Amino acid sequence: MTKINNSSTRHKFSAKNKLKRILWLLVCTFLFRPFKLRFFKKWRVFVLRVFGADVSWKAMVNSSVKIWAPWNLKMGDYACLGPGVDCYNQGFITIGKNVTVSQKSYLCASTHDFTSKNHELLVQPIVIQEKSWIAADAFIGPGVTVGEGAVVGARAAVFKDVAAWTVVGGNPAKFIKKRELK
Repeated sequence: MTKINNSSTRHKFSAKNKLKRILWLLVCTFLFRPFKLRFFKKWRVFVLRVFGADVSWKAMVNSSVKIWAPWNLKMGDYACLGPGVDCYNQGFITIGKNVTVSQKSYLCASTHDFTSKNHELLVQPIVIQEKSWIAADAFIGPGVTVGEGAVVGARAAVFKDVAAWTVVGGNPAKFIKKRELK
């Protein structure tokens, strides 16, 4: 049996990265989350942009969203992160124009190499292309691309790319049908 020792497997984020995250947590606590009203949506975008996020002024980021690293986030026009979305973006996350990520969804752009006895951290980007919808409480895993116009059903767990203009659901997410606009 292979002996696994996780004591030396901590990912080595730079001191600069750690300092930026501490500063982000403080700013988020006092200058982002308290501004809950829709009136403050441009303020929240401003705060994210100060921390290096590439977020359109036309995007909507709810005040209860958790963002691990704003500098690893890109959002297009009219993209929306709904209430309680957890954007665990150790890796880069790109959210295209007119994308909705509904409440309590989880975007996770990192994982561990479970085949290695050192269990190293792997960061892999997530791309959610234009006109897609991630429904409530869905999970999008590292390295996943959600194609243009795709729909990820509520509570779905997505571990593989989703084809454009399809609807997927379940755990693991499976093809349900083609998406056709009327």
